[in-house]
Amino acid sequence: MRHLPLVGLPICLLLISCQTKPKGLIAENASLEIAGEGFSFTEGPAVDKRGNVFFTDQPNDRILVWEAGTGKINTYMEPAGRANGLYFDHHENLLAAADEKFELWRIGKDKKTTILVKGYDGLQLNGPNDIWVAPNNGIYFTDPYYQRPYWERKQKEIKEERVYYLAPDGTGLQVVATDLVQPNGIIGTPDGKTLFVADIGDQKTYVYDIGRDGSLLEKTLFAPMGSDGMTMDNQGNVYLTGDGVTVFSPQGEKILHIPVPGQWTANVTFGGPKEGMLFITAMDKLYTLKMNVNGVRWH
Repeated sequence: MRHLPLVGLPICLLLISCQTKPKGLIAENASLEIAGEGFSFTEGPAVDKRGNVFFTDQPNDRILVWEAGTGKINTYMEPAGRANGLYFDHHENLLAAADEKFELWRIGKDKKTTILVKGYDGLQLNGPNDIWVAPNNGIYFTDPYYQRPYWERKQKEIKEERVYYLAPDGTGLQVVATDLVQPNGIIGTPDGKTLFVADIGDQKTYVYDIGRDGSLLEKTLFAPMGSDGMTMDNQGNVYLTGDGVTVFSPQGEKILHIPVPGQWTANVTFGGPKEGMLFITAMDKLYTLKMNVNGVRWH
């Protein structure tokens, strides 16, 4: 890791866009650090029980892992189905939105790959993007359409860009949201009662109640901005990405903006010891930021 240079930047820009630091979310004197660089485009960070953070370098078709014990980054899987978003299920399998062939994968500890979803009603999905796993091990994933240079097809087979839910037993794929322009980032609360979905195509983020059958109910506007990826801390704050990282309180109030170098900030998660570090994927780099709050994935 190395600290970002301060040359030419007001000190307040390093953390919170010259705003007062709210409620001490960021650790005192902390600044963005580069944990890794030289990638093509980083995405999809996901943390395992040991605090290791897995992320993708989609143009290079590989999954990498930042190791909590050493801070080193190694290749975990290559090729990797052009994986985008990642998330661990409750059996410590790594789930991957493998959009090379429009599939959802489960990668076991032995790296054996199982295709969980490969289409809907006989049609190819648009391109699974981001994933969240509910406490019951049911899987929610977004399916926007982004034309990839490695696809032979030039148009989508399913007109709507949807949110899907796969039941814990791996059967009964459901469409749970259809009235979105381009759903992308997704995250739920640890109690499994609430789901946040970012509609990046309409620049809005919505919050839903989760029904007992996995359905999404009571759609409500949460924030007037979309997001590529997203995460949540143990205070219930929601972290959205795009222009750096923007944090909203549980009530939908903007409370913090973390500027990140580069044209686009793709995704974010908590990881490291006790999930006390924020990991940010942005263009060709992986950044970390020490926090006073923690993630909620394994707590």
